[in-house]
Amino acid sequence: MSERARVHTGSGVRSTAFKAAFPLTLPIAAGFLFLGCSYGLLMHAKGFAFWYPVCMAYFIFAGSMEFVTVNLLLSAFNPIAAFLLALMVNARHLFYGLSMLKPFANTGWKKPYLIFAMCDESFAINSSAHIPDDVDHGWFMLFVNLLNRWYWIAGSALGWLVGGLLPFSTKGIEFVLTALFLVIFLDQWIDADRRRHTSAMIGVLASLVCLIIFGSGQFMIPSLVSMLALFVALRPYLDDLKPETDSPQTDRIDIEQEESRS
Repeated sequence: MSERARVHTGSGVRSTAFKAAFPLTLPIAAGFLFLGCSYGLLMHAKGFAFWYPVCMAYFIFAGSMEFVTVNLLLSAFNPIAAFLLALMVNARHLFYGLSMLKPFANTGWKKPYLIFAMCDESFAINSSAHIPDDVDHGWFMLFVNLLNRWYWIAGSALGWLVGGLLPFSTKGIEFVLTALFLVIFLDQWIDADRRRHTSAMIGVLASLVCLIIFGSGQFMIPSLVSMLALFVALRPYLDDLKPETDSPQTDRIDIEQEESRS
């Protein structure tokens, strides 16, 4: 058995994957802790008990929806409206899920948690990170999702505990999430091969056109639908731009099988 195969079957699988995933999540930690604190501060200001933001962060784990839920909890009970609002706010995850079908394949018991804990930032890392050959793909993605989730939970709890003790205004603190998305986008743009900028440009242009046509309050769903239609129509062209190593887990299995035969 090769050295690479031993790494994937030995007791060091988890520690190796954690060491590879943890540094990549540190920028997310900075954003999630800060934004989570703003959410905890908001919950404290609205008079909710400590367990509200912690449980919502643990079970919902959808930053934008958690901010919206604050107002839902304070308004009249309307489950149908809440469902439709949650679907609209988080509809983008339908598209994330489609693109992660292949990476999540053959991950065993990890797959349900990978699906539940996937957020924008975890998707960005898991879909673009250059995972070393000696790191198990499934464990790497699991630790990325797990770490990012607990950053958010910790930030939410910390924000509530701090409460109204801060001596300065926190107005506009939610912009940190937008800034985080921008940094992730720029990092992917810089690291990607120039031929692979096409997908990013499709997303940017589709969003801008829909923003102009539908306005800032209604452009999200049309943008996602437009991007899906364009990606499906241009799939043959986009597939030609992908490097042959886009599926590292499959490549490692093939290499190990060849080495075992020899």
